[in-house]
Amino acid sequence: MGSKWRKVKLAIGMNICLLSPKTMDHSTSLDAATTTTTTTFSDDLSPSGDASGHHSTTLTPSSSALRLSKSKSKSSKGMCAICLTTMKPGHGHAIFTAECSHTFHFHCITANVKHGNRICPVCRAKWKEIPFRNPSFNASTDLSRINQVSSQRDDALATMLRRIPSQPANNIGGRRRSSLPNVPEPVIFDDDESLDQQAATNQTNNDAQTDHNVIKTLEIRTYPEVSAVSNSASHDNFALLVHLKAPKRNITELSSPTSVQNSRAPIDLVTVLDVSGSMAGTKLALLKRAMSFVIQNLSSSDRLSVVAFSSTACRIFPLQRMTDSGKQHALQAVNSLCPNGGTNIAEGLKKGAKVFVDRKFKNPVGSIMLLSDGQDAYTSSSRSHIGTDYRSLIPNPIQRNNGSGLHIPVHAFGFGIDHDATAMHSISEISGGTFSFVEAEGVIQDAFAQCVGGLLSVVVQELQVEVVCVHPKLQLSSLKAGSYQTNLIANARTASIKVGDLYAEEERDFLVTLNVPVDKSSNEMSLLAVRGFYRDPMTKEMVGLEETSEVKIQRPSVAKGQVLSIEVDRQRNRLSAAEAMAEARVKAERGDLSGAVSVLENCHKALAETVSAKAGDRLCVALAAELKEMQERMANQRVYEQSGRAYVLSGLSSHSWQRATARGDSTESTSLVQAYQTPSMVDMVTRSQTLILGGPQLGLWPAKSFPDRKKEK
Repeated sequence: MGSKWRKVKLAIGMNICLLSPKTMDHSTSLDAATTTTTTTFSDDLSPSGDASGHHSTTLTPSSSALRLSKSKSKSSKGMCAICLTTMKPGHGHAIFTAECSHTFHFHCITANVKHGNRICPVCRAKWKEIPFRNPSFNASTDLSRINQVSSQRDDALATMLRRIPSQPANNIGGRRRSSLPNVPEPVIFDDDESLDQQAATNQTNNDAQTDHNVIKTLEIRTYPEVSAVSNSASHDNFALLVHLKAPKRNITELSSPTSVQNSRAPIDLVTVLDVSGSMAGTKLALLKRAMSFVIQNLSSSDRLSVVAFSSTACRIFPLQRMTDSGKQHALQAVNSLCPNGGTNIAEGLKKGAKVFVDRKFKNPVGSIMLLSDGQDAYTSSSRSHIGTDYRSLIPNPIQRNNGSGLHIPVHAFGFGIDHDATAMHSISEISGGTFSFVEAEGVIQDAFAQCVGGLLSVVVQELQVEVVCVHPKLQLSSLKAGSYQTNLIANARTASIKVGDLYAEEERDFLVTLNVPVDKSSNEMSLLAVRGFYRDPMTKEMVGLEETSEVKIQRPSVAKGQVLSIEVDRQRNRLSAAEAMAEARVKAERGDLSGAVSVLENCHKALAETVSAKAGDRLCVALAAELKEMQERMANQRVYEQSGRAYVLSGLSSHSWQRATARGDSTESTSLVQAYQTPSMVDMVTRSQTLILGGPQLGLWPAKSFPDRKKEK
């Protein structure tokens, strides 16, 4: 048995099985299972790999000196799943073995269940028995010890993961072969689990009751750059800002991800995961932890499918609802992954798209999360070529504006310094998703959490906005909307913007410019009106936006003392910074790094002289910090290749969609380079980074800023 267990561990490329749920017979419930709950001390691990000789000693409250087992055999449970430190004798730590066979330090698990929680933090199994402290337990002493463990967990996990042996890809005849799980696949992926009809019925019946939790209206505001223009003067490129803010949702619903969440739209999520040979060891271990976090934060109304790819692709888990049973099976599927083979992103996306195309049922929200750490070896793409067409990587059904009516954005995550940032950014851009640069391996869970926090809070879909000129002599000269599709019609008197989905409380800003003519006929002039419509993802009904009252400016004989709108100036700065980033990237790709740095430096100086920057506007402070960071990452060609390109592309993705992306430590809500996080994103990232006692999330260590990394080198 010990030999077989050792082979299994080596096969998955690591010395521990992270978050592996206990396999249960469907015919036997947890309540009917005959299990025992034992508190034990574990011996040192021996190289024998034999788990059969594990001995235990029952811990009693009266024990003053606890005796340890003399066994020299190796325990497969030698690592606490909460604090991730070794469970060794001689440290005064009792070991608790739960009914589901997962083991923890006694002080760790009692802190976890002190409020009556009967769910395993690893596999989510429900326990019949839970451990409690001896009444004589000294809280201050023990909490101090726990805090000490918490402060050491990052180094402990880092050390443990560094010891995980990396497995090179198998080579047969000079060719890499894939070792994806041997999961049978149907020809058509129409085996998706039916939707939770009961939840849908409850939602319909409770719509009236939940109105007090959700503000149904989309907020629209407009800001002219100045409030008055002299009637004897014209004003070319007069700027007017259109500001949108999505409705709120009840943030308290996030406290219970396993309950039916009637106040948000359920999601169909497909994760497309790179399991090529380069993912062996630390990367795959952290990816499994991140996937476990995603799985545990989906509700029974959400559905998940998992696609793994290396040289080929395989759907290892069909589209199933994340009930307790569904989560168990999803965790088992994720933990079955082992690294090998090359990197075929196109095949992974093809398989992921097929899940959506073939499904019989459809949740209101759908998305793909793609993660890769390497170069795509099966296309002719080159990450240094700006003009390369990457559409061949993306199946037509999930390409934006494909005419099929299926809109499935791909949120791409470039993992580490060797991924193909240009390809990953292009994939997200073409599909309408975002690109995140996961530079520090330990923050992959935070990056996933931020993305999922948004996807689980969609309150607006298919949003389209129209800006219409009111005064007969006005015409629009430009509409700046980033990556959103725009269209000028009716002799440039009307502009439309396809905004699409919005997360709860997410904001969008669009800058319209027009030429204001001389007009002495009146003391005021009507400029624009804004109108539009969107689909409510819960009711599936189209909702018309209440047309804004006409935006007017004064036309006096002499306009004195005009104050520039901070709102308009702020957005001008954002657009100028994004344009500078794009220009700098073009120069950097051509090898002109000094020219690229000069562009960023000039933009930084110009930004500092603006009204909003001088007023200490938060967005302007963030833009200045981001421009300086990009300059640092363009110090030389090596640095640019390793991190500069990906950092710039992630920034461009964020600004073009006005949506948060992960960049280094930018998932932190206090980070200067994070300006688009929504409350739901912040809540989910906080959940990722927080443990029961307030310490950081297990296994996640802070991403280091670029200057610190440079010092290390």
